[in-house]
Amino acid sequence: MKIFLTGATGYIGSHVLPALTAAGHSVTALVRKPSVRGEGVTTVVGDMRDRDTVRRLAAEADAVIALATPGDATSAAADTDFVDAVLAGLRPGATLVRTGGIWVYGAGADITEAKRLDAPPIVAWREAVDNRGLTAPGIRSLLIEPGIVYGHGSGIPAMFLGDRAEVRLFGSGDQHWTTVHVDDLAELYVAALTLGESGQRYIAVSGDNPTVREMGEAASRRLGLNGRVVPEDAAATVARLGEFGAALLLDQQASGEKARRELSWKPTRPALLEELASGSYDRA
Repeated sequence: MKIFLTGATGYIGSHVLPALTAAGHSVTALVRKPSVRGEGVTTVVGDMRDRDTVRRLAAEADAVIALATPGDATSAAADTDFVDAVLAGLRPGATLVRTGGIWVYGAGADITEAKRLDAPPIVAWREAVDNRGLTAPGIRSLLIEPGIVYGHGSGIPAMFLGDRAEVRLFGSGDQHWTTVHVDDLAELYVAALTLGESGQRYIAVSGDNPTVREMGEAASRRLGLNGRVVPEDAAATVARLGEFGAALLLDQQASGEKARRELSWKPTRPALLEELASGSYDRA
C-alpha cells in the first residue's frame, strides 16, 4: 500500500515507519524537518494543521496512519481539523487508521472495547473526534488505542528514573497500568492495515498490567535504592502534574484480546518490569 503517515519522528512513529517499510509498504511521511530517510520513504515538510497539504497527501494514499498530535491544549482542534482534511481527501474505499488511547475508558479491572467511555479531563475531547473518524462513510476507518507505551528507554515509564535520589510514585502506587512495548505496537499498526474491520476500536496492550509500586520498586533497585519508593497523596500528584497526573492515577487492566483474535497480533517483547530490571531505562 501507499501510506500517508504523520508522527514519523515521534516515539511511536519512529518504530511504526520501519515496520511499514519492512512489510513492503511505501510511506509518505509528513514531517516538520526532513530528518526521516530510508528506502520506500518520501518526506514532505509541513504540519498536520496544514489542511491543503493533508488533503492532497490523503488523496494520493491508499491509507492514512495518524500518529501525530500536539499533546497540548490545541490537540482537540488540531486533530479535528486533521480528520476533516483527511476525510475530504481520501478516495472511497481507502483506509484511515487513527491513534487514541486507553485512558478514555477510565478505571476498570477488565477493560474491553465494549466498556462505556469514562475519560479523565486530559482526554475527554477524544470521544467526538474518534467517533467522527470511525463513522465516516465511504472509507475503512479504525482506531488503535494503546496503553502505556514503553521500550528502548523511552515513554512514560522513564519518569521513574528521573530523580536519582528517590523514586516518587504517582499516588499510592496501588493502581495498575496497562502496557505495550513500542515494537509490538508498531506491528499492530501493520496488521490493522490488512485485517482491521471498519468502525472498530482495538485496544493495544500486551495483557501485562503491573502496579505503579511494582514499576517504582524495579526502578529503585536499578538506581541502587534497594527497592525503596516514596508514595504520594493522590491530591499531591494532581497538584504536581495536573490533568496528566490525574490520568496516571487511573487503575486500569486489560488483555488486548480483541486485537489478538481479529488482527492475529502476537506481542512478544519483554514485559515492562523486565525492561526496567534489565537496565534498558538506566539512561532515562
